[in-house]
Amino acid sequence: MRLIHLSPALLGKRSVLATVLLFCLGLGLAAAAQAPAALDPDPLTGPRSRISDQKDWLGVLPVPAQTEILVLAGHADSQNMPGAGTAGEAVDLRGAAPMLPGIRDELFWNLLTAQAVVELGQQRGLRIRFYEPPLRSITDGNDPRTNWSVGKAHAAAGGYALEIHYDAYGPDGVGSGLIPPLHRHTTRLDESLAQAFGAYPLLYREGLGAPRRGIAILEIGKLEGTLEAALRDPRRRQATINAIALRVVEALERGLEPAPSMANPGQPLTVGADPEAASPRVSAPRSGERSGPPARRR
Repeated sequence: MRLIHLSPALLGKRSVLATVLLFCLGLGLAAAAQAPAALDPDPLTGPRSRISDQKDWLGVLPVPAQTEILVLAGHADSQNMPGAGTAGEAVDLRGAAPMLPGIRDELFWNLLTAQAVVELGQQRGLRIRFYEPPLRSITDGNDPRTNWSVGKAHAAAGGYALEIHYDAYGPDGVGSGLIPPLHRHTTRLDESLAQAFGAYPLLYREGLGAPRRGIAILEIGKLEGTLEAALRDPRRRQATINAIALRVVEALERGLEPAPSMANPGQPLTVGADPEAASPRVSAPRSGERSGPPARRR
């Protein structure tokens, strides 16, 4: 085997070049975080929902700035069962190892992204928190510990519940976009997220379990291609997640009213009826949607 020897001077030049390239990458991701809504495919998150032209709703209901936002990681309670989320293109088609044994790659990225959104949102003064179920597999969707149950209670109490997902790769995936909750009129918060990521029709697939419980679903992008490669690359991973979190948080900020309502200071937004009646560390597996073949998002 022939060894290649590099001089210290050449190594120094390569080090400088690597630093410049990483700096440029950071600038590119920062710009992509604020990419115009018209770009499709999006430079950061890939193709937008191919059914965005079927958007049949407009979010106009104001949301007071003090409204508490609950962020959930999709499929955090439905691993090792149908509806566990997508394994991603890299694992299913390219033979890559899962990011963490025992859970689907979608959940791995859902958790990291949701936690990054909450951390950044708190830094910027939003009333925002994260909920993680105590078990990775809860077969009963109405168990009080599931995303569905906790999100439903939060929405019924007047808060905004948002579940983070990555969509399926290939033809099974639809693309990035917001699926709004169904328990009330759509809000400016829903509209702002849709402008940043794209939109799904109000009754997508006749109404999914989370939206019927008052939980908005945000599909970040299809877990494939450029997006998945950036997430899996250790050199780009944190910058990619940070750029996605920044886009989500800025959309939330734009969707909230600029100041607390003076008519009811300190009171959260009241959204009315029972939702269902109206219709960065990843932990190892312990102890979303609960339908569809296990190898796909839905």
